[in-house]
Amino acid sequence: MYNLELPKKLKASANQAHQVAASIFRPISRKYDLAEHEYPVELDTMAAMVEGLSDSGGDVGGASGGRSDAPKAELLGNSNGGNMAALLNSLETSWGDVGLMLSIPYQGLGNAAIAAVATDEQLDRFGKVWASMAITEPSFGSDSAAVTTTAVLDGDEWVLNGEKIFVTAGERSTHIVVWATVDKSLGRAAIKSFVVPRDAPGLSVARLEHKLGIKASDTAVLLLQDCRIPKDNILGSPEVDVKKGFGGVMQTFDNTRPLVAAMAVGVGRAALEELRQILSDAGVEISYDLPANSQHAAAAEFLRLEADWEASYLLSLRAAWMADNKKPNSLEASMSKAKAGRTGTDVTLKAVELAGTLGYSQHTLLEKWGRDSKILDIFEGTQQIQQLIVARRLLGKSSAELK
Repeated sequence: MYNLELPKKLKASANQAHQVAASIFRPISRKYDLAEHEYPVELDTMAAMVEGLSDSGGDVGGASGGRSDAPKAELLGNSNGGNMAALLNSLETSWGDVGLMLSIPYQGLGNAAIAAVATDEQLDRFGKVWASMAITEPSFGSDSAAVTTTAVLDGDEWVLNGEKIFVTAGERSTHIVVWATVDKSLGRAAIKSFVVPRDAPGLSVARLEHKLGIKASDTAVLLLQDCRIPKDNILGSPEVDVKKGFGGVMQTFDNTRPLVAAMAVGVGRAALEELRQILSDAGVEISYDLPANSQHAAAAEFLRLEADWEASYLLSLRAAWMADNKKPNSLEASMSKAKAGRTGTDVTLKAVELAGTLGYSQHTLLEKWGRDSKILDIFEGTQQIQQLIVARRLLGKSSAELK
């Protein structure tokens, strides 16, 4: 049974995140949309706050927030832990600005990867770093099993070679979680994730991408040329388990996909609130008592968008709740990502359309949200990949059986 009421503890945390979004992110949102690649210095204050709260035991930054401390056997009743807290923080800060949210120090997507597969000792070492995640390469996009970057053990060090593209916060983060294969002949089972410090020899930033949206966030191309890292920087077990296959590394997505879904939910809510005000100012009344076909066409469309948004929100909550309660959530994580990613683009672009010339201009942030939302339907697995995963889970098919 799911309890859809948020506990007081998480309501307070979500309210804090909303205040940050409203007082810090929104006022500078357009500034850094126009000044792509310029570092948002206002986030230095955020960095100090996150680090302070984390040191005092607050569940706000680093990788440890995405992991429940209690073993599965001790989880009784309903647990709302790090995954749910991270989801709500992502939602609220994305309501302010997705690009800035992706640039918050110590809150990188790589932190969720560390939380998913790190050992307890590694969590102690890397729990408070700012980690981006490097998966995609020039030769592949959503097919994560096609990794060609290699990791070869040389004494007490791993030597990494390869090129990673579209690395969010790739220039600003202090560490990068890199996916690489330790033995190409063993296929996807040999793909592991490695924590690479920013100052590791052989790691360099080739360039920063110019993008459609989330311009406040840097998106980098990284080169690993005989990049050396300590032997124990491989996340989880270094053993290659052919029977287990790709599952260990793919657990990362069970943590990150609900977070990306929450980003889309946050942007969608921002667009709906703005659109509702614009429609109200234009004299369009939205009623929850009358059938949609008895109302103004714009009001009927708003109700459709709001219903889709609500479904996305609830799917995201379910995926995070399952992660906190140690329940397998691969299906639910992909469902939330697929629904929220699609709904985010639908809501924001339809808001631009319904707002007319005001929506297409820069007088509001609607057109920016339309551009920002598209990436949320692409990264961490495209819409098509999510639907494929959902189909496999529901039909009981393997990746070889259903492509």
